[in-house]
Amino acid sequence: MIKIEIPSPDLVVVKKRQLGEKDEPVVSSVYGFTDYMKVPRDKSGVYMFFNNKDELLFVGKARKLRLRIRKHFEDNVSPIKPYRDEVYKIGVVYVEDPIDREIYETYIINTLQAKYNVDKVFFR
Repeated sequence: MIKIEIPSPDLVVVKKRQLGEKDEPVVSSVYGFTDYMKVPRDKSGVYMFFNNKDELLFVGKARKLRLRIRKHFEDNVSPIKPYRDEVYKIGVVYVEDPIDREIYETYIINTLQAKYNVDKVFFR
């Protein structure tokens, strides 16, 4: 039997409101994620969207993490489009090997029972 463990996130980005003086310029954000640019542009891996109760909403994998996460908040065809406002925290795990990304994504979806993943689901 193969033993798989869910890796702990290498990076966690939390939604926050911009604080500051009225005359300060607004910090660019994607749906309230002002630290969004901390996600490396050139890294591959698995990303997890959580709500404010720390429930897993969606899991995905990407060859270029920042671009893929950003598309979820901009695309009209994203599976989380109706639930974008629910996302409070984004966890990112760096995984370079494409087969490992696939395995981790499927394992996390089914172990933590991601709420809005419809593909690769065995628990329903």
